[in-house]
Amino acid sequence: MDVKIHPSWKAVLNDYFNTDKFKDLADFVREEYAKKHILPPPSLIFNAFNLCPFDKVRVVIVGQDPYHTPGAAMGLAFSVPSKKMQPSLQNIFKEIKSDLGIDDPNLPSSGDLSYLAKQGVLLLNATLTVEAHKAGSHQKKGWEEFTDYVIQRLSSDKEHLVFLLWGRYAKEKGKNIDRTKHLVLEAAHPSPFSADKGFFGCKHFSKTNEYLEKHGSFPIVWLD
Repeated sequence: MDVKIHPSWKAVLNDYFNTDKFKDLADFVREEYAKKHILPPPSLIFNAFNLCPFDKVRVVIVGQDPYHTPGAAMGLAFSVPSKKMQPSLQNIFKEIKSDLGIDDPNLPSSGDLSYLAKQGVLLLNATLTVEAHKAGSHQKKGWEEFTDYVIQRLSSDKEHLVFLLWGRYAKEKGKNIDRTKHLVLEAAHPSPFSADKGFFGCKHFSKTNEYLEKHGSFPIVWLD
């Protein structure tokens, strides 16, 4: 089927797009958008893929669901298009500053992480849509299998990627990554409920840049 997604991803995922499983998912999503308030806007469902082409991916951050608050979801895991940031994103910025030795207590002026996507960071949620105000409402409808396939193709088709898996869900999502070819960094989720149990102090951002540079790639500029 004709999915509006970056051509580099379409070439990799087209076989999956033509499966009955994905067609059933697409039918479900289309019907949900027609009847309910679904997030993100349809044009942003594949935003992570469109901002970060397959051949440019260097880092993968795995999230779970889009934010279910209207105006927050933008198709990039953890990212919001405004200054009003979710607590998990605030903690991510705090760890970036601590890890990189940036002595500035202020949060960035925006939570929009598009600048990371454009550097090759795939901000991949496991589920790409959600009903407004209903967290997890589109889980187990087929998105998880699709994003499992995305991770599988990244693992098999590329080398020297860095996968950042935060929290039990993301760790389970990454269990089949080929760790002989890629660096997999795991920590607690940045949520306020768990950030002090291993996310703060994980130093994933400096470790990612060290690995990328070791393998001939340029470092990520983690703060815009």
